[in-house]
Amino acid sequence: MELLPAVGWALAVGRAGGLPAGVRAQGPPGAPGRSVLVTPLTSGGDQYGLLVTVRRGAPHDRSEAELLALLAERAASHIRHARAHERLSRTAGDLQRALLAEPGRPHPNLDIAVRHLPAGGRTLVGGDWCETVRLHFGRTLLVVGDVMGHGLEAAVDMNAYRSSLRYIASADLPPHRVLRQMDDIAAGEADRRPATCLLARIDPGRGQITLAGAGHLPPLLIGPDGAAALLPVPVGPPLGTGLGGYESVTHPAAPGQTLLLFTDGLVERRGEDIDRSLARLAGLRFPVGQDVEAVLDTVLTGLDARHAEDDVAVLAARPHPRRPPGEPPYGTRASS
Repeated sequence: MELLPAVGWALAVGRAGGLPAGVRAQGPPGAPGRSVLVTPLTSGGDQYGLLVTVRRGAPHDRSEAELLALLAERAASHIRHARAHERLSRTAGDLQRALLAEPGRPHPNLDIAVRHLPAGGRTLVGGDWCETVRLHFGRTLLVVGDVMGHGLEAAVDMNAYRSSLRYIASADLPPHRVLRQMDDIAAGEADRRPATCLLARIDPGRGQITLAGAGHLPPLLIGPDGAAALLPVPVGPPLGTGLGGYESVTHPAAPGQTLLLFTDGLVERRGEDIDRSLARLAGLRFPVGQDVEAVLDTVLTGLDARHAEDDVAVLAARPHPRRPPGEPPYGTRASS
């Protein structure tokens, strides 16, 4: 460190010009026997700092100066690209967070929890999304979808699917007809990426769950005792193919059960059969009495989802038990 010149001197020399091979100066005054080269880190007309090299003894020759100038140019180019990437990532992140809005509010007779996890520690989530839509008569439509690909392009297509879902679901159609119309819209746009999707219409009043899928994995139903099982869903093609052929199926829903919808990043592992991956999820044991947030914690921890190879979106929903006659509506208290 004692060989290095004063910072002020190096900066002053770096601002000077006119010497060949990018060399700004050699040897600060009052430092005999020490050779100093100051080379600016310049790329694209911008300067990002200085490369200062010092040694005792013979002065640096021209070939050394030219080599250091080349190294400085390469270093400056990497710095410029890194800063440009940081700005682009920040802008894309802001846009994607705006696209990846929180799902709508369900009816008060339903508790939900949602998590999004990007793969590999990335700051951006791709085309994985969750949504809830209020329907008539206390029913709620739960949705999870996964657009092919990653990054901002997938997020833009995700937002398009999400917008069409909200518009179509407002007509209170059966889940399979919602998928059919979403598929028709997506197939009419040549640049739209295909997507898988799962719809679950929960009717707490009747104790029913109606499912329809577009190439998506089945949901998990967790009982009050903590045991879990996958619910069968009719197989349908991904959205955007224009093939149609979607069907709905209705399952009973008992009080205290929790429905878990998820994208494939939660369970899939490289080189592993998907049936084995789903069996691992269904084999989890859930402590009795967990709320929906704790259920998601159990799932994400049990499957080590924070180290998943793909993006993860997961939604847990639990209907409230049917109210006895005379009990006040959900979210209200009886006054004394």
